[in-house]
Amino acid sequence: MNQLPRILPTAAADETFGGVTYHIGGELVPVLSIDVSNQPVYFEHHILLWKNSTIRIGVKAIKGAVKRMLAGMQVFVTEASGSGIIAFSRDGAGQVVPIHLRVGEELHVREHQFLAATSNVEYTFERVRGISNMLFGQTGFFIDKFRGTSREGVLWLHGYGNVFEKELAAGETIDVEPGGWLYKDPHVQMDTVVDRLSSGLFAAGFNFTVNRFTGPGRVGIQSMYVNNATGDR
Repeated sequence: MNQLPRILPTAAADETFGGVTYHIGGELVPVLSIDVSNQPVYFEHHILLWKNSTIRIGVKAIKGAVKRMLAGMQVFVTEASGSGIIAFSRDGAGQVVPIHLRVGEELHVREHQFLAATSNVEYTFERVRGISNMLFGQTGFFIDKFRGTSREGVLWLHGYGNVFEKELAAGETIDVEPGGWLYKDPHVQMDTVVDRLSSGLFAAGFNFTVNRFTGPGRVGIQSMYVNNATGDR
């Protein structure tokens, strides 16, 4: 029997990894609180909720800044360091997902869903072109890539609605609505599959499109999707 995707925990208390201790709490709009006394974190703009006044805020450049700027993506992220706690919250109902990255581990993430990461996590990106352009615009879309470098670190993502995870065996596949996937392991292959609806008078000429993921590896699925390219952020 196929295993259903499992829902990920919605809360965390006194979780320690990668040089930080963090907490996740709240119901509809969760709050992520991180003690950055021993390890700085960088985060997306406009998500700061509160911080201790002893924490300093700076700017961190992202690799490939020119390409990202031309595509309308963020070029800089904000970095927090110093003694104390900083808290983040995104203006949207959803779930904060912590990903523990050990040395050499990597995760591929849907654009606009990055929340924060410890400073020892490397942040790069890849532009995906091809048939997916029909869904994401003429320039395609970006996949953000996060990798544990010489030290383990933590990556926090924001998924809309609730977040489920499916562990795919080698060769196992799952079809996900194009707005439904949140992250995947690097070894998981993602393809766009278009089926033409040819039966029925009113369905003729329409297409049904999914992203097909092939294992081995994890796929994160969010139960709600907000299109940041068209939505009012």
